[in-house]
Amino acid sequence: MELKSLSRVLQAIRCEVEQQRKGKQSSEEWIQWLLPSAMSTVAILIIILPAFCGAVEVNCSQPDHPSFLAALSPVFNLNAIRPVENQLTCTNISMYFTLYGILGVDEKSQLLITYIWLYYWWKNEFISWDPVQCGIDKISLPKEKFWLPDIVINEFMEENKAPSVPYVYLFNDGIVRDSFPVRVVSSCNLIIYTFPFDIQNCSLTFNSYIYYANEIKVFLGRDPDLITEFSKEVMATMGEWELVDITGQKIVNDDVTGLYTDMLAFYIRVRRRATMYVVNLLVPSCFLITVDLFSFLLPPVSADRSSFKMTLILGYTVFLLIMNDLLPVTGDTIPLINVFFSLCLALMVASLLETILITNLLSNSPDFSPVPRWIRILVLNFFGCLVCMPQKTKKPKNSEKRKMSVVAEMKSDEGPPGSAEEEEAVTELKSLSRVLQAIRCEVEQQQKGKQSSEEWIQCCLLKVKPSKQLFVLISLLTLAPFNSAVLNCSQPTPVSLLRSLKPVFELNAIRPVINMSAPTQVRISFTLFGILGVNEKSQVLTTFIWESLTWKNEFTIWDQVECGVEWIAVARNLLWVPDIVINEFMEKNLAPSVPYTYLHSSGLVYDSFPVRVVSSCNLNIYLFPFDIQTCVFTFNSYIHLSDTIQLELADTDQDIFQASINEMATMGEWLLVRITSEKVAVPILEGSTYDELRFFVSVRRHSTMYVVNLLIPSCFLITVDLFSFVLPIQSIDRSLFKMTLVLGYTVFLLSTNDLLPITGNTIPLINVFLSLCLTMMVTSLMETIFITNLLRSSAHYTAPPRWMKVFVLRFLGRLVGLPPKPEPQEDLVIKNPDTREMADISTESKKNETIEKKETLKEAETLQVLKNLSSDLQAIHRHVVQQLKGSPSSEDWIQIGLVIDRLLFIFYIFFMSVSFVSILIIWVASYYSA
Repeated sequence: MELKSLSRVLQAIRCEVEQQRKGKQSSEEWIQWLLPSAMSTVAILIIILPAFCGAVEVNCSQPDHPSFLAALSPVFNLNAIRPVENQLTCTNISMYFTLYGILGVDEKSQLLITYIWLYYWWKNEFISWDPVQCGIDKISLPKEKFWLPDIVINEFMEENKAPSVPYVYLFNDGIVRDSFPVRVVSSCNLIIYTFPFDIQNCSLTFNSYIYYANEIKVFLGRDPDLITEFSKEVMATMGEWELVDITGQKIVNDDVTGLYTDMLAFYIRVRRRATMYVVNLLVPSCFLITVDLFSFLLPPVSADRSSFKMTLILGYTVFLLIMNDLLPVTGDTIPLINVFFSLCLALMVASLLETILITNLLSNSPDFSPVPRWIRILVLNFFGCLVCMPQKTKKPKNSEKRKMSVVAEMKSDEGPPGSAEEEEAVTELKSLSRVLQAIRCEVEQQQKGKQSSEEWIQCCLLKVKPSKQLFVLISLLTLAPFNSAVLNCSQPTPVSLLRSLKPVFELNAIRPVINMSAPTQVRISFTLFGILGVNEKSQVLTTFIWESLTWKNEFTIWDQVECGVEWIAVARNLLWVPDIVINEFMEKNLAPSVPYTYLHSSGLVYDSFPVRVVSSCNLNIYLFPFDIQTCVFTFNSYIHLSDTIQLELADTDQDIFQASINEMATMGEWLLVRITSEKVAVPILEGSTYDELRFFVSVRRHSTMYVVNLLIPSCFLITVDLFSFVLPIQSIDRSLFKMTLVLGYTVFLLSTNDLLPITGNTIPLINVFLSLCLTMMVTSLMETIFITNLLRSSAHYTAPPRWMKVFVLRFLGRLVGLPPKPEPQEDLVIKNPDTREMADISTESKKNETIEKKETLKEAETLQVLKNLSSDLQAIHRHVVQQLKGSPSSEDWIQIGLVIDRLLFIFYIFFMSVSFVSILIIWVASYYSA
């Protein structure tokens, strides 16, 4: 064995000599240094080689702690390398954990926060002792005395903020046990579509960060059922979450070379407790939509159903404002409960619009043309029978027949001859009957309208009649060639290589090049693992990346045959590391630390570590929520110039982008669009330059949530305001309705305030859209107040000027479809009240003469009572007619108000259409041009 080892050393020396002869003249000094050192190394190897043929056994001088620690001191010096005698030997690490608490879930950032206690154990081949000789079978020692595996959780997005545990347990057979708490902030693909009845399945993947599977393998240390059972027993806090189960599996890889990372995955299933959400969200929503359903029972003729429904929508908006904090905030998927709320609001708005149309139809039906025959057949006969409201039978006599009878009675005043007293009484009774019939005709015509009005009303009642179908509808509801020194190993073991590397470790303060004028080329790449969030107010982007750096250390070159190792992992603090920073970095790196780097026999150093990047970014939110943000990651050396450190791109842009898409653990409300890069040489004042690698990361916001929660409700409410112009302003208090609508929209904006971005740089287009909607509502409210004043107070106004009547009534009236009304026909009963009074006076004079001829006072009193009654009824009739028809000047002002209202309604539609189409075009054009 010794001869073979000596032969290998001599062959290595021969190779080194031949290599040095072929090299440059500057390497001759290294040859002169190498030969004596190699000879001395050979001599030492011949003496001490047998001591390293087996595992290291600690010999204690006496069985007490001081002698035991003194015996362990040589082993403590080997804590920089993996504790195996043969580098080809794999270190098996067994592990499990106990879940102590579920601290919370962040749906927007797609994060799960848990508190676990980790347990590791592995074997250190450098240590073993006789428990009888040393007097102890296990001991707890500081962690920094030993090599520790770099086991990390792939989904970890922050540094561990749990209390640190400084000790590990060491057993006499070399087993090292380590346990410590971890506050895990891990990425999790949260699916909240079924909120609040959702079950989340989050994974915790344990693996070594730097070691391949041929060096470290991870095994399950306890059955997952026992882990679940014990976790449920010791669970300290769950909040609104309940642990369902924990499963674990070893991720199998078929790569026989072992050049992959061995992984152990645990899957944690947690269920949300839904009782609070059912009581506070679903039940009240069902109550309010039921109230809206039963509001159809309100008679639309006598009750202002539209104001009732508008108040109900206001109440529902206030309810959503109060319960806004209970709803999850995410832009990846839309929860089904949000769809339910939007559907409830849409149903309320639709029923309100239907009520507005029906109210207009019922109030203005006397002015409509007769109902077409196909509507009567389809609605009254078919739909009427379908909803159990058949067409009403026509009455044998209507108001027109009564009027004709009144006219006939007026024409047939002559009757059979009789006494003067009987004729006088009959005449008065007939006059009284005609007046009563005229009053009845006026009232019935005003209240019931013509026969066509009754048919329109019947059609409306069929539409608003509650039915079983409506109840059913409601209920169903992500390298430079330089010559360098070659290390010599006394034997092909990691311990020998570590001893050879110790002089190099002392040079970690300087850049590792033989010729200081030669630059070090650093190759940079990264993988984007998560987009954690964007703060528009602070102009900050938070991401999680895995950064990879590769460079050459000319001091760490060895013969892999002589040393028996091609790759070795050493502590990062033992080597020189380039000071590569991200210029836009605004906070300390809170990602988990990785202590090791890889060294290759050629001197190549591979360093990889996670970075939680909180970087500045010029966010342009003008197109929110359809915005695409492009942020820059600028990698450069902090102090070294281009003649010292040169930066190169390790992978292509497409490779970086594709790897990021494949490994993306969380995106939240953002979607990765593309990654591009460029290299820039930045000049400085001294005439030198330094290298920069700029990566442009473009992300797109998921806009579905904002469309559902912001744009669609706004369109609903502005549509309600548009349809409110259909309400008959003569009989409905439209101003109160519009004021309730403005109040409801204000409450809606308050409830969605947290969804809008906060920034002082630019005003988002959606803010302009919402402000425009509010402005239009307020403008229509002021117009309604003006028109209401014009219609209700017109009786006290003077007659409108002639130019106004010509311009408004004739020109604008015909333009908006409201031509002037024809002159009213003469009353069939009383043509002129003044003439009738004069006729009454002459009749009274004649009757006075007749009274004198009466023989009895009783008959005179009866006639007098009839005359007084007739006079009172005629006065009442005149007041009814005047009240119902109004004065000619009042009718003109009312017609002017209706024309102006119709004209402003047309302007409202035109302005709203132009504004909304313009905003939509800007959104679409900017979205596709970004």
